[in-house]
Amino acid sequence: MADGLRVEIHGNVGAVIMDRPPHNFLNFKQIHDIADALDEMQNDMSIRCAVLAADGRSFCAGADFAGDGVGGGDDEVVGGDATLALYQGSGRLFDVTIPIVGAIHGPAVGGGLGLAMVPDIRITCPDARFSANFASLGIHQGFGMSVTLPRLLGPSRAAQVLYSAKRYKGEEAVGIGLADECVPNEQVRDRAFEVAEEIAGNAPLALRAIKSTLRHGLGDEVREITQREARIQAELSATDDAKEGIASVGERRPGNFTGK
Repeated sequence: MADGLRVEIHGNVGAVIMDRPPHNFLNFKQIHDIADALDEMQNDMSIRCAVLAADGRSFCAGADFAGDGVGGGDDEVVGGDATLALYQGSGRLFDVTIPIVGAIHGPAVGGGLGLAMVPDIRITCPDARFSANFASLGIHQGFGMSVTLPRLLGPSRAAQVLYSAKRYKGEEAVGIGLADECVPNEQVRDRAFEVAEEIAGNAPLALRAIKSTLRHGLGDEVREITQREARIQAELSATDDAKEGIASVGERRPGNFTGK
């Protein structure tokens, strides 16, 4: 069992549960630990569906670019080597061939929203918050969201989510297609397992084949686009607007951006 991650098997359903409370910030090592756990499940024909969930207040409140396993430090810029390594590793998650149901019980922000794009189906609740907050920070989106959001929402809706940097509550997220079902807060994980168990009643080879077709090439698309995402993030993170964006978000005020 990897640190910060719990794996459970319930009949034909596997669960991968992030356990780095309260906010489950995502780092390079955890990306690969999640991918390793899902790889093991897809190699076991008795596991027909997986649930991706988290303990703590947040599903995932963002990426920790200086986290374990990639050599990032306190001075690591967004878009640097650690960022690219984390984003490239996320491509593995989109290669997984078993269906995944996400239990999004709290904030999924920035890189956490990118992780929330990994499941095929998302169950959420009123306390959840979905946000691609990059524009408010003065930087570019990452984690492959340049391709995963348009695939999920369509180009116009994806543009709205990215340009506005809005925080969508659970019900709003369902309304625009970021999530599929909103249930009471305490029922999110149970409902995710109900959906997963319904899926798991079907033929495992068929399920893998269907998902492989539905997401054909997505892992490769993510790996390709993250090269651009990380490069532009690095460029923008050096601007005055990025410094102002980070300060304004921390101080809970509108940003005073100058285009410099």
